[in-house]
Amino acid sequence: MRILAADTMALVVDFQEKLMPVINHAEDVLHNSEILIRGLKILGVPLLATQQYTEGLGMTVNVIREVMGERFVYYDKSTFSCADDAKIMAAIERMNRKNIIVCGVEAHICVLQTVIDLIEIGYNVILVTDCIGSRKEKDCEAAISRAMREGAVPTTYEAILFELTRISKTSIFKEISNLIK
Repeated sequence: MRILAADTMALVVDFQEKLMPVINHAEDVLHNSEILIRGLKILGVPLLATQQYTEGLGMTVNVIREVMGERFVYYDKSTFSCADDAKIMAAIERMNRKNIIVCGVEAHICVLQTVIDLIEIGYNVILVTDCIGSRKEKDCEAAISRAMREGAVPTTYEAILFELTRISKTSIFKEISNLIK
């Protein structure tokens, strides 16, 4: 399956103030996710952010809010799966895209349940494995393995950005290439 920007959106799941300090390799996950989001913006891929129980877990961390910029609007949820929240699903449906790129935390809870449910509904889910995290490394590894068995397409931020870019002799390629360096 070829992933095209015109058919793709992204879910940025629960990068919150009280979660990120306890996430294994949080700095790497945030760094990679920042590059991913910058690239998706260049490519015109719509972004949708979620927050799990904002009152208790806080806002999306500054680096993610800042990189999303004017596109940062979050959906507060109490369900683990984004697909179990009617407002989030309505927003996803309005975007009318068949491919959904997923990044965020925690990999084995909200990310995994969202991936499973979106696949079951009929979406092609692309899981950016270097842009997800959990408190424990084993939980993240298990989530990736389960997501793949359920039908998610595993990738990295660099691989998906270049796949969405497609052509090297463009100004977009130059912008994406500069992000990766």
